[in-house]
Amino acid sequence: MSVYKLRMMIVALALIAIPYPAMAGSQQFPVIKHFGGAFSLPHTAEQPDASKAYKVIFDVTKGAAKPSKVNPGVFHVAKAVNIMVSSGVPLSNLHFVAVLHGKATVSVLDNAHYKAKFGVDNPNIALFKSLRKAGVTVDVCGQSMLKEHYQLAWANPYVKPALSAITTLIIYGNQGYAYVKQ
Repeated sequence: MSVYKLRMMIVALALIAIPYPAMAGSQQFPVIKHFGGAFSLPHTAEQPDASKAYKVIFDVTKGAAKPSKVNPGVFHVAKAVNIMVSSGVPLSNLHFVAVLHGKATVSVLDNAHYKAKFGVDNPNIALFKSLRKAGVTVDVCGQSMLKEHYQLAWANPYVKPALSAITTLIIYGNQGYAYVKQ
């Protein structure tokens, strides 16, 4: 085998050993800082059209694995914002709504009530604040709040109680919002 072919094989093997994200660069946080970073992948399929508006309702039903962790469904809403913006879609073209219910309900509690329940600060509040600043509407199911014996006033200030998750999903669905289950 020639020295040239041997060098080429070594280079090829080295490239295979590099994880794809390392080749793509580091994660970007263009809008939601510290949550939901996005890799720039401009040459992949299904790139969003920056001239279009995107209306999405995220149905968030799962809780975090531990009280000290952020809600994974809400984290993915932040990731969706960062992916779309890093792909060239203006923030003004994103019309995102998240509705939390079921096991996700506890994520919306204000810090005092969350800390009283779990003994740790609510790690979701900074994320909800960032989402609100980015123009994302975050609702919590009022029915779920009451079922869990939480007062509606216990929701943190970046989340608003809704009549129910099902009515919120129906209303936004009738307005043409794409449905994403989280």
